[in-house]
Amino acid sequence: MAANVETMFYVRETPWHGLGTRVLEAPSSQEALRLAGLDWNVIQEPIYTKENERIPGYKANVRDSDRKTLGVVTDRYKVIQNTEAFAFTDALLGEGVRYETAGSLQDGKRIWLLAHMPHEYIIGGEHISPYLVFTNTHDGSGAVRVAVTPVRVVCSNTLNLALAQAKRSWSMIHTGNVQGKLEEAKETLLMAREYMDELGKEFENLRKKELSDKKVLDFIEILIPKDENFTPQQKKNVQRLRDDMKLRYFEAPDLKDVGRNAYRFINAVSDFATHAEPLRKTQNYKENLFGRTIEGNPLIDRAYQMVCAA
Repeated sequence: MAANVETMFYVRETPWHGLGTRVLEAPSSQEALRLAGLDWNVIQEPIYTKENERIPGYKANVRDSDRKTLGVVTDRYKVIQNTEAFAFTDALLGEGVRYETAGSLQDGKRIWLLAHMPHEYIIGGEHISPYLVFTNTHDGSGAVRVAVTPVRVVCSNTLNLALAQAKRSWSMIHTGNVQGKLEEAKETLLMAREYMDELGKEFENLRKKELSDKKVLDFIEILIPKDENFTPQQKKNVQRLRDDMKLRYFEAPDLKDVGRNAYRFINAVSDFATHAEPLRKTQNYKENLFGRTIEGNPLIDRAYQMVCAA
């Protein structure tokens, strides 16, 4: 992970990757830019062949602080600077917005910021805190993405369910009228409120859906399948993961008063997906985990689909 997280800061608690500059309070946008190592701009420069012939239709995105080339893009590509990303979030969330974390991935090719949204929610007696995640790429590989990520405060589990009734993210490509698109994107706050309202309703529905212990065990076996052709070690590994998820459902102290229902199961799966140690840690394992705060976690989504169909 150290090779992928270039610079960042975090507030109070060590984050999922354990790197960065620790600060005691969530800083303002200007402080966040500096602490996250994002106080640099992207400039676009022409590209030439070895014979010094200009290559038409393409430009290089270059970081002005160290002259590092971040990527090659077409002439249509519009740069969205790091300062613009923070300015967008400042304008969206208003005065007093506080940033929890921000940073640079893949040597500056991708940046992100996470801000605490202004409204808190108590859903079914539980404190659910919504965050706004903004990611941008400077290498031409992806779009600007903004997503709402609800977090169950008591255990720091993400609960970004793929609801049919409300969307939790939007994206925009780096072409056309970028500033106009950012203006339109200010509807994100309305989208966030609608998503949180629908999430509250869905949590209540999930609480009412009782699950037998056998059904839960069946679900876990489906979510973590074991193939007959697996080696003895592979089967042992699968069983370890299943036992881990069972423990999070049956024994978690924060779920003891929730009841044996679909809401409890979704939280157990979310806890597993968010915090469980993988069998094998790849170099970009933590980066992929963070990426699922925006894209959605397939394991949680599948669990949600199963309990809805039960």
